[in-house]
Amino acid sequence: MPTPSDIVKTRMYENDAFSKWLGIEILDISQGYAKVNMIVREEMTNGFKIAHGGISYSLADSAFAFASNSWGEQAVSIETSISHTRPVNIGDVLTAETSLENRSKRLAIYNVRVTNQDNKVVALFKGTVFHTGKEWE
Repeated sequence: MPTPSDIVKTRMYENDAFSKWLGIEILDISQGYAKVNMIVREEMTNGFKIAHGGISYSLADSAFAFASNSWGEQAVSIETSISHTRPVNIGDVLTAETSLENRSKRLAIYNVRVTNQDNKVVALFKGTVFHTGKEWE
């Protein structure tokens, strides 16, 4: 039986071109939990020369996907939201860490806290997934 880490790393991350393009590194995975990070690059900035909001959102969304799919069955996002709390700059190291808030047979709610290298919160993300019942093979 594959571990949560195996499922995420070999079945999800290896086929996730976008997370790879972002430069996401998986720091820790366990059942219902993920911690990932990445470095913000210049091509990720907007007209204000700060990171586009989609960058911290995408990091959080990947952490959310990895955590919610670590139970051994496939989970798909049905609702997400994010609040950006401070600007993100080129060279910042962002870390996204999940916390499972509630899980039933088919639905689960996660919070994801995104921090910078100074451990300052730059974004707060909330997501709901639907567990399909289809096992990872």
